[in-house]
Amino acid sequence: MARKTRKATRYRRRKGKSLISSGDIKPQEWGISDAEALEALQSIGEPAQRIKKIKQLKHQISISFVDNNGNSCSSFYSYRIFTKWEREVEKLIYRCKKLTDWLFLNLNLKYEFSYYGYPYEMIDYLQFVLENHFYVLKAAARQEQQAL
Repeated sequence: MARKTRKATRYRRRKGKSLISSGDIKPQEWGISDAEALEALQSIGEPAQRIKKIKQLKHQISISFVDNNGNSCSSFYSYRIFTKWEREVEKLIYRCKKLTDWLFLNLNLKYEFSYYGYPYEMIDYLQFVLENHFYVLKAAARQEQQAL
C-alpha cells in the first residue's frame, strides 16, 4: 500500500510593507523633543516625570526617563505612539492623487494596523481620513470620465 507523502505547510507572508521600510515615512529625521517624548510616554501609561536621553533609530526610539519613584528607566518604543506619526500618515493619505496610489497606501496601512500596535483612536481616525479621501478621489475620477 502506498503511503501518502507529507504535505509541506506553506506560510503566507502578509501583503504590504511598513511605512518606514517602504520609505514613505522617515521618523529618525524628526528630532523628537523631550516634551513630545514625555507626552507620548504618559499617553501610553508610563509613569515618567522627566526625560533623560532620547536615541532615535530607524524603526524605533530608545527613551531613558525618570519615573515617579525617582528610578531611572530605559526602553525601546515604537514611533507609532507619537502624534507626529498620526500627522505624517495623514499627510501621506492626502498626497495620494490617484486611486492606484491610494490602493497601495491602503494595503500598507492594513498591514500596519494588523502587525503593529496602534492606539485604537489613531486607527479609527486614520481609517476615517483614508475612507474620506477615497470618496474624494473617486468623485474626481468620475468627473474626469464625464469630461471626456
